[in-house]
Amino acid sequence: MKKKNNFRINFIVITGFCTLLLTSCEKDFNKQDPSEQIPTLQTTEVTGVTQSTAICGGNITSDGGTKILSCGVCWSTNKYPTIANSRTSDDSGGRGFVSNISGLSLEKNYYVRAYAKNIAGIGYGKVISFKTRGATVTDIDGNVYNTVTIGTQVWMVENLRTTKLNDATAITLITDNYFWTSENIMMYCWYNNDKTKYNDYGVLYNWLAVGSGKLCPVGWHVPTYSDWITLVNYLGGDSIAGSKLKETGTAHWLSPNTDATNETGFTALPGGMRSSIGTFSEVGYGAFWWTSSSASPGGAWGYILSYWDGNVYCNHYIKKDGCSVRCIKD
Repeated sequence: MKKKNNFRINFIVITGFCTLLLTSCEKDFNKQDPSEQIPTLQTTEVTGVTQSTAICGGNITSDGGTKILSCGVCWSTNKYPTIANSRTSDDSGGRGFVSNISGLSLEKNYYVRAYAKNIAGIGYGKVISFKTRGATVTDIDGNVYNTVTIGTQVWMVENLRTTKLNDATAITLITDNYFWTSENIMMYCWYNNDKTKYNDYGVLYNWLAVGSGKLCPVGWHVPTYSDWITLVNYLGGDSIAGSKLKETGTAHWLSPNTDATNETGFTALPGGMRSSIGTFSEVGYGAFWWTSSSASPGGAWGYILSYWDGNVYCNHYIKKDGCSVRCIKD
């Protein structure tokens, strides 16, 4: 009887020891190496936005001490997208990757961020918002412009580039500083007289061309002072509206391009201006637009955005100045 009891005790002890050993081994096997962390990365700026596509990407700043298993961008109409939403799968190669986003809906706000996954988990970059384009409009020269709806208004997403009025009347190209001072000629130019380099920023016009009432495509017009007030008020006032209108990043704007979100899809670019004596300045620093509202015999109202804050500034220009034009739908 005593032997039997000893056998039972020994069996229990041995069984318990084996269980403890196996549990310990399982814990050691599953234990994460403390040197392994989730990846850290940055989301790159959104570019090339169309009605249904966009380009984004990421830069992996740390792989967390282990191999990157997958990476790309994820996006959604919700503010914090995850890989459970739409996503790309890209090659991290040298830790930087470009992602082509497709299948987007017309004129919709999206949120996107880069992701990278390793054995420790998933790391995400900063969330960036963007808005897909609306319908397009074509000017008399054949230039095609994307559009976007903001509140009750429909705006072009690009600065005007036409060299003719919508009735086919030619606008005079002036490159010489002396002739730019004329008050009696409808004029246009490219910044620094360099169309190749500054095509993205559109054309600079004097106000005589603006005041013709025929500069924009038929069914569109140069915004009035009141049109701009409506836009600014809809976006929360002049102290924050500029942030929502400026293109993000520093591809066109100089650093720091403070507070730029472009959440409206307006994609304002810093096209600079040409002064009434013909000199060029401010490209990269600021966007300068005409309104169609005259302020005095020799002046008219305009609006400015700057690289160093998110404000919208109303300004009085000399009508011989050269500024950009954004058209608004009638």
